[in-house]
Amino acid sequence: MHTRSLFVYLCTLFAFVSLSTADIQKRSFSVSRVPNPNFTGRNGPRALVKAYRKFLMPLPDGLVAAMEAQDKKKGAQQAKRSPLKLREPKRRGLLSDLLSDLGLGGNTAGNAAGNQGGNRNNGNQGGNQVGNQGGNQAGNQGGNQVGNQGGNQIGNQNGGQGGNRNNGNGGQISTNTTSLATNQTGAVEAKPEKNEAEFISPVKIGGQMVNLDFDTGSSDLWVFSTQLNPALTNGHRVYDPSQSRTFRPMQGAQFRIKYGDGSQAVGNVGLDVVDVGGASFPQQAVQMATAVSDQFARDQNNDGLMGLAFSSINTVKPQQQRTFFDNVKGSLAEPVFTADLRKGSSGTYTFGSIDKSRFQGPLTWIPVNNTKGFWQFTSESFAVNGGQPQPASSGGQAIADTGTSLMLADPKMVMAYYAQVQGARNNAQMGGFTFPCNAQLPDLDVDVGGVYMAKVFGKDVNFAEVGNGECFGGVQVSPSPKFAIYGDIFFKSQFVVFNAGNNSLGMAPHA
Repeated sequence: MHTRSLFVYLCTLFAFVSLSTADIQKRSFSVSRVPNPNFTGRNGPRALVKAYRKFLMPLPDGLVAAMEAQDKKKGAQQAKRSPLKLREPKRRGLLSDLLSDLGLGGNTAGNAAGNQGGNRNNGNQGGNQVGNQGGNQAGNQGGNQVGNQGGNQIGNQNGGQGGNRNNGNGGQISTNTTSLATNQTGAVEAKPEKNEAEFISPVKIGGQMVNLDFDTGSSDLWVFSTQLNPALTNGHRVYDPSQSRTFRPMQGAQFRIKYGDGSQAVGNVGLDVVDVGGASFPQQAVQMATAVSDQFARDQNNDGLMGLAFSSINTVKPQQQRTFFDNVKGSLAEPVFTADLRKGSSGTYTFGSIDKSRFQGPLTWIPVNNTKGFWQFTSESFAVNGGQPQPASSGGQAIADTGTSLMLADPKMVMAYYAQVQGARNNAQMGGFTFPCNAQLPDLDVDVGGVYMAKVFGKDVNFAEVGNGECFGGVQVSPSPKFAIYGDIFFKSQFVVFNAGNNSLGMAPHA
């Protein structure tokens, strides 16, 4: 009798499991972007400052001066319109802000960015070390450590010999991998900020819509929240955890991060349902800002960021959290997402599938070194205007970064490129290379992983006007010759696949 009952039970269980397995379907979904109706024009020097700041690279004196001049001019214009707008006793000057971000100055609200233990930006000292030697402490001197405890060194150490060293992350990555048992698809429109200089997309958190920047150069999902001073949230969509029925606080979890525009965000962490393009994850870590820098608060088109780099550089303490992509990739048809961010088109991020109609020819696959948490690859040669390949710095590395507007490249590459642009110059007043706006710009081919030469069209290198008939170049010098950042200028010409299944990038020209 018992044997028969056990047999019936096992048969029923097998039938249920088989049915459940058949019902579980892998998914894919897309996030599309649309033109930003609030476009007011791009700013070349400011975009360069963002790129330098993102990785704590030293700012040239000319770039600092250019931004000071811009802010002074803007302040004078605001004073004419409304003198009261200038009465902000807690607001720092740009130079103070820059020095603080580089660990050389003070901060407001009692936070000393120049910590006793380190936070030194070493430029190219000792073999292109970029970042902090002494522990990467940010914020209070009492010890709020950000990122990797082992130093968070970006680029190649010891002249390239140790460039792929793992940093020994402080804390373990959360293993929260709640699976989804139903097929979910959907599409959502997004808005390119400042004429495709930065890509932002509407994302639902606990049923509340916010506009986030999808950033393959960071690994935090953080948002403006109701815990912020209301004076800092004007013009932003704000996430209110008290209005979410699915929100759950993470006791003791905190974060402190800095981004490419020099902004800083501090806050606490909770779990909530995050919906991207109609597909959701039920227990995604959401980092809620309780304090942000004035500069980020003034960004009217961005309510936070969604990091799409590797979870190893997530900044939540005491336990790092997984990115949205890491959490959903197991439920995707393929563990990939793609960036189709071509110029003059709406552009799309797709998760879980590769749309072959969006690129020409076969994809070339490039191995990625993710030991520093980035989509990083070698880049050691280039060609200008269809010419013969030329060597760049031996051992050079680059990352694919949708959160940076410009391309910061090897100095040899940049100098060789602008040598073929009539009237181009390294403009000290602008802090970077400029050229006559009517100049003919050659194409630039850059080595990706030693197996692919990616073409960047000359027409995409004209980034923004700076006045007097001159334009700011979208390709600029990286302070560290062995660490390049291939941002949106690169993505305008290339369809890119981010494959977490085998840690690789797939690239091909846009169709």
